[in-house]
Amino acid sequence: MLPAIVTFSDVNEKYALSSVPKLAANTAKSYRSDIKHLLEAFGTAPLDQIKPVHIRQFLDGHSDKKTTANRCKRLFSTMWNQARGWGYTDLPNPCEGIKGHKLKKRTYYITDATFLAVRAQAAAPLRDALDLAYLTGQRPGDAVDMTVRDIIDGHLVIDQNKTGKPLRIAVVGELKDLLDRIQERKNGYKILTDALLVNSHGKRLTLPALRYQFDQARKAARAELPDAAKEIAQFRFGELRAKAADDTSDLRGEQAASDLLGHDNVRTTQRHYLRRGKRVDPTK
Repeated sequence: MLPAIVTFSDVNEKYALSSVPKLAANTAKSYRSDIKHLLEAFGTAPLDQIKPVHIRQFLDGHSDKKTTANRCKRLFSTMWNQARGWGYTDLPNPCEGIKGHKLKKRTYYITDATFLAVRAQAAAPLRDALDLAYLTGQRPGDAVDMTVRDIIDGHLVIDQNKTGKPLRIAVVGELKDLLDRIQERKNGYKILTDALLVNSHGKRLTLPALRYQFDQARKAARAELPDAAKEIAQFRFGELRAKAADDTSDLRGEQAASDLLGHDNVRTTQRHYLRRGKRVDPTK
């Protein structure tokens, strides 16, 4: 039986129990971060008192963190729609018609020189991770989840954590060389694991360890190449996905880049990942 007055906190309590456990790890982590802002703003508010103007006020009040504010709005909208399905409210979603902050598209492209500068400062575990993420065009979380069991009939089979979309990447060329190199390194350890990415002790490489090693390698690269320090500082591990898209697009076209990233529509790749501009020939 529902309480006489249903608040946003009531919705969150059920959402946290019924929906969050089904989310991908990164999405659940994002939820735990964003819900704090939403509960601070709407926690004790009855659902029938939350209006579109309050969503607008929330966005305006968090204009210093536009990306976070937009993400919170999407989470609120998702939770409200869930609440409608649970019978908590039959009111329209107050997010409808309220536009989030307009964000500038990130245009930073990781040049080969920047990539190699950081890679040169990396120990073997990070070098493997950098190469695997770049050659497959996958997110860091998907890269650390890859195992030898995912290599089937000459393909690296991936189920993307974020979308659940399956991909089969042919194990050829530099990817084959990388997987052979990884296996050779793993053969030197007594510890057995099916993970492709392992640390210096042969155990599965974790995301926190990957982030730490990357930050240290980037810091060392900046010190080694002060003239390129500003460029290197902008390098984020996750943006290897965008570099893979751009480089694949240059070699085999935008559709090939979209296929590698696992997008259903090439426009998604164009909008969010292709940063260098389309390669064209001059008039003459």
